[in-house]
Amino acid sequence: MELLQSIVVASWAMLIEMAPYLLLGFTVAGLLSVMISPRWVERHLGNRGLGQIFKASLFGVPLPLCSCGVIPVGASLRQHGAGKGATTAFLLSTPQTGVDSIAVTYALLGPFLAVVRPVAALLTGFLGGGLVYAFDRNDDDKPVAEASESACSSGSDPCENETAPEKKTLGDGLYYGLVVLPRDIGRALIIGILLSGVISALVEPQALEGALGGGIWPMFAAMAVGIPLYVCATASTPIALSLVYAGLSPGAALVFLISGPATNAATVTTLWRVLGKKSVVIFLLTVAIGALATGLVVDALVASDFVGASAMIPAVGEAMTGHEHHGEEGGIGWWFGRGSAIALILLMTNALWPQPQPMGRGDLKMLEFDDVESMVLSVAGMRCNGCVESVTRAIKECEGVKETTVDLAAGRASISGTGFDRSLLVDAVRSLGFEVEAIPAD
Repeated sequence: MELLQSIVVASWAMLIEMAPYLLLGFTVAGLLSVMISPRWVERHLGNRGLGQIFKASLFGVPLPLCSCGVIPVGASLRQHGAGKGATTAFLLSTPQTGVDSIAVTYALLGPFLAVVRPVAALLTGFLGGGLVYAFDRNDDDKPVAEASESACSSGSDPCENETAPEKKTLGDGLYYGLVVLPRDIGRALIIGILLSGVISALVEPQALEGALGGGIWPMFAAMAVGIPLYVCATASTPIALSLVYAGLSPGAALVFLISGPATNAATVTTLWRVLGKKSVVIFLLTVAIGALATGLVVDALVASDFVGASAMIPAVGEAMTGHEHHGEEGGIGWWFGRGSAIALILLMTNALWPQPQPMGRGDLKMLEFDDVESMVLSVAGMRCNGCVESVTRAIKECEGVKETTVDLAAGRASISGTGFDRSLLVDAVRSLGFEVEAIPAD
């Protein structure tokens, strides 16, 4: 009973520390979703060269896409003309960070690591993309128009079948930031908070330092855990804080924060199909080398007192023991932290509460008109709204498609239209990295 109480106290203290910043991060992420769309990114990354690679890495830093949602977006970039180097840069920098994870990093790990984390994402993205551009350029001699032909263009203008982009409003942005994004990362975030509470309750302070020692070996251990693990950038942050509290160095914790979100077993398998073997090897080497180099530099700066104590891990010891720094008990800061935590709990509850799936417009048309063809695809591997948006767009770009409804929970895409090629529809979705199978429509 005492152990359970310790876990609850530590988890609640962690939630209070991160809630105000996470709510701010969600809101800013929603606004970014209105200003920066995948179609906008594709339009700016359709050329070759190191300039495009840097832009791809830079665009990826603030976007709130997890390591599963970034894969279909990256595959779509590739189909619409981005070279392997730019695609690799985007796939490296995007999952490592985002406005929501930067805000949480500032709250839990301090301003220094909140700056280092996005800078590391930018540099590793540019490094990996540059290496792919230098050593795997077998596609860069093709014209952009040829490279951008998707599976559904059938040799015609690749933009001919694209639907006009919907104009998003401020309300759409707030809905994405406060409903869709929490729905995407909510379960992983809750698990991360609870896991940090478990670590703080079971592992004595500084115990890992005695078990693993110092230097580079704890970083290898952090990387060995992070690379195959599926964890998003935001959910990994409270885990990293609890590991620092348990004795892991800030540099080793940063290795975990870089390698964990950037890679997992499913990501590597998909990238193998989308980019090829050589690019995937470069991708993994870049993650490993970039994470280790960043961790070593951070620990060296901390050891040399280059970084002041006020900029490093302000919540360690306070957040993990329940003595958070939100002001005197009963003061404005004290109530603000708890009010934000309660608001975040309500936000997560609303986002994760099972929602009835409404009948889509495409389904209505299938029922109303006998001459409209229908098709249903089983799509395995969709985990977030980013996956849904990528699948929806790939289908709508195909000739003859009028309406489509993608159900994330059921893993299905319902399609209606006239004269579409069923095999090309399957290929279009499969090219994003998903397992696809046509099934009989109800």
